[in-house]
Amino acid sequence: MTNQEAHEIRRENDYLKLRCATLEGDVADLSAQIARLQQSLEAGALRRAASAPNPLSGGQ
Repeated sequence: MTNQEAHEIRRENDYLKLRCATLEGDVADLSAQIARLQQSLEAGALRRAASAPNPLSGGQ
């Protein structure tokens, strides 16, 4: 392996390490967004369930 090849491999390795770290951060951000959306959906479903009239109550 020549010095040039070794340099190119080190450079690519450094790039891949940085890219991996970036993607790991993106995954963490998306996981947090998913958790917030799930909480929001659950809260909305609870509000709808609480405000929906009960069709069995006779409500006349």
